[in-house]
Amino acid sequence: MDIVLLVLGFIFMLIGILGSFLPVLPGPPISWIGLLLLYMTKAISMNWTFLGITLAIALIVFALDYIIPAMGTKKFGGTKAGVIGTTIGLVVALIFPILGPFGIIIWPFIGALVGELLNKADKKTATKAAFGSFLGFLTGTFIKFLVAIVYLGLFISRAWEHKEALFPYFN
Repeated sequence: MDIVLLVLGFIFMLIGILGSFLPVLPGPPISWIGLLLLYMTKAISMNWTFLGITLAIALIVFALDYIIPAMGTKKFGGTKAGVIGTTIGLVVALIFPILGPFGIIIWPFIGALVGELLNKADKKTATKAAFGSFLGFLTGTFIKFLVAIVYLGLFISRAWEHKEALFPYFN
């Protein structure tokens, strides 16, 4: 059963990293579930303090992911239409990877720009707001990715510390 929990936990870690970029998946909370699964093995004793702190961080980052793009848009004079446009642009980049890896950067900006223009902003204001929304999106994505990678590092280091107990047949 420990091997199943370890493999499931690792899968949740990988999905959490993907969730850092995909707006439909909450990256850090999914990574945290991977940590929880690791701690549910018999080989590793439960550490509620560690799990509580990492859960709090995951939930704070999850909440900030909704706050940061709005703050970026507002700071640069944008509206909710710019934030919605950014999200739509990200979805377009994921569904139609026309521009390859650059699409994940270009489409959210285009989406914010179109959202602001549809909201009757002039071109200068729309571009400035789109840039703010785009910066907010990048900042939120970077923070989620960073937390997911740190959680993966914690997962691997903790599993490595207990490799003899997790893999008794390989000794």
